[in-house]
Amino acid sequence: MTRRHLAQINIGRLRAPMDAPDTAGFADNLDRINALAETQPGFVWRLTGEGNNATDIQMFDDPLQLLNMSVWTDLDALAAFVYRSDHRDVMRRRAEWFHKMELFMCLWWVPAGHEPTPEEGIARLDILRRRGPSPEAFTFREPFPAPGAADAPPAILDECA
Repeated sequence: MTRRHLAQINIGRLRAPMDAPDTAGFADNLDRINALAETQPGFVWRLTGEGNNATDIQMFDDPLQLLNMSVWTDLDALAAFVYRSDHRDVMRRRAEWFHKMELFMCLWWVPAGHEPTPEEGIARLDILRRRGPSPEAFTFREPFPAPGAADAPPAILDECA
């Protein structure tokens, strides 16, 4: 059986350009939070562009629309970073920098060693938007097991709100 890792994509539309004073709190925390992610148990990979983050990767017509992607060993490892590290404190401030979106993140299983492309992540978001949570695209609240796993992991509620 192929070992699986958990991929994630999250997107957001900035309220102002990255170099604007209104987004300085977000921009100023990027390097610190990305470095924190890389030290977390279960971290595998994260998408980067020309700099040390993915903010220069333009996959949308709107230049204020950003995306971020990473791969983790499992749901618990990603949840520990998102909801139980300093990342949580930055997430609590997301409304300062990003417009509210109905659907902004998606999870899916990938073969170990696979680094998903932005196109793949956007396609998974579209699957989630069209079909709702499924084994192909799901959320922390409605997770699905990795292919071949017996049980679905328990739901993880958003602790950043």
